[in-house]
Amino acid sequence: MPGMRGLVLLSLCLNLHTGRAFPNKLPDLSSEPPGLPSFMDPLLDYDLLDEELGGGGGRSWNGTGGAVRCGPCEPDLCPETRGCRAGLVLDSCGCCKECGNLEGQACDPGDRSVYYGLCGTGLRCQADPRPAAAAGGGEEDEEEEVCVCEEQEAVCGSDGTTYMNTCQFREAAFSRPELKIRGRGPCKTVPIIKVPPQSQVNGTGSSLVFLCEVFAFPMALVEWRKEGRDVILPGDDPHISVQSRGGPMKFELSSWLQIEGAEPGDSGTYRCIARNNLGSVSASAVLGILGAGETGVSDRLSS
Repeated sequence: MPGMRGLVLLSLCLNLHTGRAFPNKLPDLSSEPPGLPSFMDPLLDYDLLDEELGGGGGRSWNGTGGAVRCGPCEPDLCPETRGCRAGLVLDSCGCCKECGNLEGQACDPGDRSVYYGLCGTGLRCQADPRPAAAAGGGEEDEEEEVCVCEEQEAVCGSDGTTYMNTCQFREAAFSRPELKIRGRGPCKTVPIIKVPPQSQVNGTGSSLVFLCEVFAFPMALVEWRKEGRDVILPGDDPHISVQSRGGPMKFELSSWLQIEGAEPGDSGTYRCIARNNLGSVSASAVLGILGAGETGVSDRLSS
């Protein structure tokens, strides 16, 4: 029956063609009895195909999530690296040198670059110690690992600047070779007001706060005064209070002046004064309290 034989051959060809076009339609041949030939399409054996194409099996991953092929290591063919402020580290293939990650940058733990890269000289990869990182995210969020300086002692630079650790100093000195370490510990300096109080307008009966953040070594003392009054606030005024504490950074002090139930008589200029045994500095802000029926911003704040 040559006609029937031709139909059978045609049916087999159609099945093979469908199997190649739609590999997910192929039957599961993994449970074939021993001794039977395998019908697995060699084009679907990706590992075998990778070997035939010279993949070699050595794989790493780059920062975009794609595979990086690592061939034989030939240092003479490695690209030149410049401007590495944290020194050099091995790349993902363990052959060429690349720039190490800086303090605060995401990193790969261990000694092999996989996705983010390795930390540079004097840095280690660990969970982010910054308070903002710990406060954000829920319990299910993974802790981000970042580069942290191994030596956290502050140093004083020859430029009179305090560097919070040796890694920050090393990063600054990279572009300024003349910069040297004057000594361990912060530089002695007159107070520096990092965050001055801000002028504001409020209505009668409102509560308000002025903030003043100061950096100094030796540590500064902060006081508040109101122009026209020869008294250190709060004095004996029950609706005014002053609070101070260390931080938010090392060698800094934060001070708040709070006024509760403000009245038009509280309007005026308030001054934050910081001093230590090397000198003093001050910053001021204007407060405007609107009386009943008043609207708009006080003209004194625009001057």
